[in-house]
Amino acid sequence: MTLADAFNQGCQCKTLDSARLREELGRDAGLKAMAEGLAQSHPHLFSGSVVFISSATYHAIESAIGALERVMALPAYQAHALTGPPGSVPAIARVQYGPLGVFMGYDFHVDAGSGDVDQAPGQPRLIEINTNAGGAMLSAALARSQKACCRPITDGLGYNTRLDALDQTWFDMFQNEWRLQRGDAPLRTVAIVDDSPDTQYLAPEFALFRQLFQSRGMASYIAAPSSLSWRDGKLWLRPAAPDDGAELAIDLVYNRLTDFDLSGSGHEALRDAYVAGAVVLTPHPHAHALRANKRHLVTLSNEALLASWGVTPQDREILQAAVPKTVLCADQNLAGDAAGLWADRRHLFFKPVAGYGGKAAYRGDKLTKRAWQDVLAGDFVAQAIAPPGLRVVDVEGVATSLKFDIRAYTYQGKIQLLTARTYNGQTTNFRTPGGGFSPVLVVPELSAIGPVSAAIGSPSEAPAVCAC
Repeated sequence: MTLADAFNQGCQCKTLDSARLREELGRDAGLKAMAEGLAQSHPHLFSGSVVFISSATYHAIESAIGALERVMALPAYQAHALTGPPGSVPAIARVQYGPLGVFMGYDFHVDAGSGDVDQAPGQPRLIEINTNAGGAMLSAALARSQKACCRPITDGLGYNTRLDALDQTWFDMFQNEWRLQRGDAPLRTVAIVDDSPDTQYLAPEFALFRQLFQSRGMASYIAAPSSLSWRDGKLWLRPAAPDDGAELAIDLVYNRLTDFDLSGSGHEALRDAYVAGAVVLTPHPHAHALRANKRHLVTLSNEALLASWGVTPQDREILQAAVPKTVLCADQNLAGDAAGLWADRRHLFFKPVAGYGGKAAYRGDKLTKRAWQDVLAGDFVAQAIAPPGLRVVDVEGVATSLKFDIRAYTYQGKIQLLTARTYNGQTTNFRTPGGGFSPVLVVPELSAIGPVSAAIGSPSEAPAVCAC
């Protein structure tokens, strides 16, 4: 057991300062009502406790992301990713005007080494890649709203990022996306777009992003695709009410849609404007097709294929450790090995290639015969199970063990922020008492945090020390 595991099992402190969180979320006067009502409308959005990882785990996540980014930049990988089986890659995925895509999300499980797979304690295992990962702004506010716990033991812990600089970091990221397509032209209007944005679970975050842009002098709006129109070479936003003024030309769209190729009904205006290069869209279909299609987990766990593309031995070794072996179920079925997958199902997790948010995903040991037929008839991958981490938290006075994953928000291959999602069930959710987004504290090696080493003696003693 690492020291981080010991903290996760034994430190049940509630570190969230709820009053401070309301202040963080309601820094702008227009957001105060939203901040005040969030505890009632979203009772399981935020956990009251932090999640701990070791510095070795942090650096392993950093190394894995670096290796993934280097592989995905290879011409051979990109050609492979953007061709695929007939009909699997839409034409719009080949449209690219320069922007990279904001808020790349790399999701990892970090097990303590007690699972039924060959996994070193603290080794992060890639579960999913997302090109429109939500929750970054909310997670930053949460991380800034924690109070000290288990001092002096936790005094040496940190977030490995400057929380006070994140707003500027993220604004600069959007500015860079704009410049990559528009150069030095001024960015004046931004729309944050999602279907029925007022009813989305992470709608509070949309308001925070609107405030971020407005605080820096830009006109910013939250909009449904149905309020957009494409004509005269521009993307136009209709006002919410007839007396709100004239239509506005939109320069940049922060895309929160889960229609990753913009093929859905009602998305025509946004799609046509993007294809014509009339609006800067981020993230965009090209980024999703290149990075987030779950078929790529098959590629990224295929060492022989990576070697044939010239991936360095060092990067192949990193990816072997970080990416669970993944196969395409249709390929196994065609090869006559569907029975083998079924027999080995307890060690596998089945995910739809085009899925997101854990929808229609099945843990093999929970898979029914009926669901198995859906897997065989659909487009699924089977990924070797990587057990999630475990975090013991206090839920109304009861020590409760929750699962957690780690999400790394990145841009240009650099980690901007880590957050955790704590939950019970097959996949992450925001319905678990005591669960939700959790800040991630990085625990240095024992030799680097002198007083902790002296106080604890060994990681197994941490729970007794950290009883506050």
